Amino acid sequence: MTALLIILVAIVLLAVGYVFYGSWLAKQWGIDPKRKTPALEMEDGVDYVAAPPAVLMGHHFSSIAGAGPINGPIQASVFGWVPVFLWCIIGGIFFGGLQDFGSLFASIRHEGKSVGEIIKDSMGRRAQKLFIIFALLVLILVIASFVNVVAGTFFTAADADVTLGFTTNPTGNQTTAMISVLFIVLAIIYGILTNRFGMKTGPATILGLVGIVAIVALGLNVGLAMGRIGWIVFIGVYITVASLIPVWIMLQPRDYLSSFLLYAMMALAIIGILISAFTGSTNFTIPAFTGWNTKIGTLFPALFITVACGACSGFHSLISTGTSSKQLDNEKNAKAIGYGSMLIESALGIVALIAVGMVFDKYLEGGFGSPSAAFAGGIALMFGVETSGVYSTIYALLTLAVSVFALTSLDTGTRLSRFMFSELFLKDGESTYKDAPGIRKVLAHPLVGTGLMVLIGCILGGLSLSQIWGLFGAANQLLAGIALMAVAAWLGNVGKNNKMFYIPMVFMLAATLTSLVITIINKVKMIAGMVEGAVAAWGDWFQLIFAAAMAALAVILVVEGLQTFRAQAAKKGTN
Repeated sequence: MTALLIILVAIVLLAVGYVFYGSWLAKQWGIDPKRKTPALEMEDGVDYVAAPPAVLMGHHFSSIAGAGPINGPIQASVFGWVPVFLWCIIGGIFFGGLQDFGSLFASIRHEGKSVGEIIKDSMGRRAQKLFIIFALLVLILVIASFVNVVAGTFFTAADADVTLGFTTNPTGNQTTAMISVLFIVLAIIYGILTNRFGMKTGPATILGLVGIVAIVALGLNVGLAMGRIGWIVFIGVYITVASLIPVWIMLQPRDYLSSFLLYAMMALAIIGILISAFTGSTNFTIPAFTGWNTKIGTLFPALFITVACGACSGFHSLISTGTSSKQLDNEKNAKAIGYGSMLIESALGIVALIAVGMVFDKYLEGGFGSPSAAFAGGIALMFGVETSGVYSTIYALLTLAVSVFALTSLDTGTRLSRFMFSELFLKDGESTYKDAPGIRKVLAHPLVGTGLMVLIGCILGGLSLSQIWGLFGAANQLLAGIALMAVAAWLGNVGKNNKMFYIPMVFMLAATLTSLVITIINKVKMIAGMVEGAVAAWGDWFQLIFAAAMAALAVILVVEGLQTFRAQAAKKGTN
């Protein structure tokens, strides 16, 4: 019954947070349903395309979710279920939801532009450029990390020498690959039906769901096999094309349809929890609290870095200000999409915590290849023993869902990198690369930024460096602290209440900078030969240089932010 009580309490608390705190935020900031959004004012058929609320909810939720709210809480479960539960709830309501909703609102009041533009408006052009450089470093890690994850879910060692082929009696990876590729085709068909043939969302959704069932059935019987390098090249080409074509062709429909997989996955998990609670078929075995020190570090800062997307994630601010703000049809929907999506993700984090609780001993012993596998195994176990057909089917479907969301976050992240890379070389009054002269016109071209970011990301992802993951968590959470600071500074400049940002901002900056300092110290010791038995590799140099660069950029941005807040306070004092 412990698992059932955990999920019920979580749902109630998150619902209360949405109704009361979310509504209070909307009132404080002045959400105006009568005000035209950038999607309507600047519609261009490529990036600025108003989407129905349900479709945009699907895009936003799928993009921010990825594998983060599953992997993070499961890895952090070594601290016990209570710390993870509390951070998912408190972090989701007062940290992550605040950041996501605030970033989306600030962006729609800045022509749907990025956090960089918000920073320029409140903190100046130098701070803007520094932030864009920081965000691009984070996006390189995002692309590299998810390229590695997705390629790993498509590839099996037996396919190492395969160029491309179809298989019967496929492995789970081959099934995932086939369904994922067919999902791309299904999304394009959905986009054409709704945007070129005028089909309504309802009938198109029904056809889309039928299509999902059909491709899943096909993928369970016919798989797609290719070597790992081949899949990395495929993923690189796919995300390049997906980031350049109009959002209605791929981004909107793919993310909308994939969101149903996530909803179904969460519903399946809750049904499993109910079955487990009333039949006693499985036991929730995670201790309430295991101690301040674990194999992943001390509770502060490790817990708050590791849980990531289940409570607060800087990547969300880039999505809110990069793609979602360009598709929002009415400001009244900003609360549901920005704030609501984050709280659903926190609920998913709690579900992941419960799932690993069903197989906790096996997880600690290394019985699963990844946290995603532990998640699928824990949920599947609620429906039947490991040798049953029900277990294997549910396990395969849950693994597929995680892979689909990782790919969704990947193509969204690539589109974000295109926007921000172009912004880096544009000056005031220049809206696109066509307005810039000389070399800046070339550098701001969408193909240049997209190609460069994808190339670097795929090379790093192809190397399978474990160091990438270690950096991604801290960089992602540090980005959250900076995004909170940026929105707070802008709200202060326009005379709106920004006090709710102070504690989350300071806490996230403190936790992440502490984590980066610990990483830098450990890597310096290793490289200097001060760690007995350890041999430094070039990956340690990579981690050291990357961590130091991000920490330095963050400190400079924090100083800029403090100067902005000081100026705002002085201005209030003279009024």
